[in-house]
Amino acid sequence: MDRRSVIKNAGIAGVLAAGAAPVVHAQGAAIRWRLASSFPKALDTIFGAAETFAKKVGEMSGGKFTISVHAGGELVPAFGVVDAVKDGTVEMCHTAPYYFFGKDETFAIGCAIPFGLNSRQMTAWMYQGNGGKLMREFYGQYNIVNFPCGNTGAQMGGWYRKEIKSVKDIKGLKFRVGGFAGKVIERMGGVPQNIPGGEIYTALEKGTIDAAEWVGPYDDQKLGFAKVAPFYYYPGWWEGGPQLDVFINNKAFESLSPEYKAIVEAAAAFAHTEMQAKYDAKNPAALKQLVGQKVKVLPFPKDVLNLAFKESMALYAEVGAKNPNWKKVYDDYAAFRKDQNLWFRFTEAKFDSYMQTQKL
Repeated sequence: MDRRSVIKNAGIAGVLAAGAAPVVHAQGAAIRWRLASSFPKALDTIFGAAETFAKKVGEMSGGKFTISVHAGGELVPAFGVVDAVKDGTVEMCHTAPYYFFGKDETFAIGCAIPFGLNSRQMTAWMYQGNGGKLMREFYGQYNIVNFPCGNTGAQMGGWYRKEIKSVKDIKGLKFRVGGFAGKVIERMGGVPQNIPGGEIYTALEKGTIDAAEWVGPYDDQKLGFAKVAPFYYYPGWWEGGPQLDVFINNKAFESLSPEYKAIVEAAAAFAHTEMQAKYDAKNPAALKQLVGQKVKVLPFPKDVLNLAFKESMALYAEVGAKNPNWKKVYDDYAAFRKDQNLWFRFTEAKFDSYMQTQKL
C-alpha cells in the first residue's frame, strides 16, 4: 500500500472512529434526576430558570440525561431543599442560597447581602474572582456542588400597607424579607418574617404581615401584591444582585462522566444569563402597568438607607468575629466589592445616570 493510500485509509478510519463515539454514547444508560425548586410554578422567571436548565441538559445530552423539575412543596418544602440535597433525597435543587443563613450566615454571601454586589459584579466575582472557589469550598461542608443559575438584578424594596416616611415607621413593622436582610431589619426595629413566595399574598392580605418584598414588577404583579398593599418602595438595598444557584449532591455529581459534568455547567451558565435577561425585558412594562393601577412608587427615605447601611456594616463585623467561614469569604467579597464600586463609579454609574435624565 502506498503512502497516499495509508493516509487516505487512516483518514477514513479517523472519521469512522469520530462517528462511532456518539453511537456508543447513545447506547449508554439513561440518567434520571429530580430537581426540587424553592419557587412556585407560577413564576416563569425564577422557577423557569430551573426549567431552562433542565431543558438544556436534555438537549445537550441527546435526551439521555433528563431532569424533572418540581415546585416548592411538591417533593420537599421550599426551604427544605438544601437538606434534601445534602442527604441525597433528591439529586439537586434550585434555590436562593440566602434562605439558609440560619445554618451558617455564609450561605447569604452566595446570593445577596445588604449593600453588596450588583448582578454583574456578582457574576464577575463568581467566575473571574475567588467567589466560585470560596463558595464551592464552603458548600462542600454540606455535600453540595454549586453552579450559578440565575440573577434577578437589583430588586425593588417591597410592598407596604402604610407609607414609610422615616426610620420610625420601621419600628415594629412585620416585614416578609428574604434571607440575611432580616437581621438588619431586626436591628432597625422591624420584625422580619421568612415566608415562601407562594404564601406571601395571603399573609399580606390578612394583615399577618405589614409589608413584603419579593423581586420586582413582573413577578410582584403576577403575585397580586398591588391589591393588598398600595405603597411600592425602591431600591431593594438588601438585594443589589441576588444570585440563584443549582445545588447538586456531591456523590451524584461525581458519578457523572466528564462530558455530563460539562453539560451541567454549560446549562447552568445559559440559564444564569437568560433569567436576568427575562427580568430586564419584562420589568419595564410591568412597572408601567402597576403605575397605571395607581400604585404609589416611592424611594426609601435617606435616613432609612443610612441606618440600614450602618447596621449592615456593624453586623458583618460582628459575624466575622465569630464565624470563620463568613470571615474567609466576606473578606475576599468586600475587597472585590471595593474595587468594583470604584470602577463602576467612572463607567456604568455615570453612563446610566446621564442616560436616565434624557428624553428618549
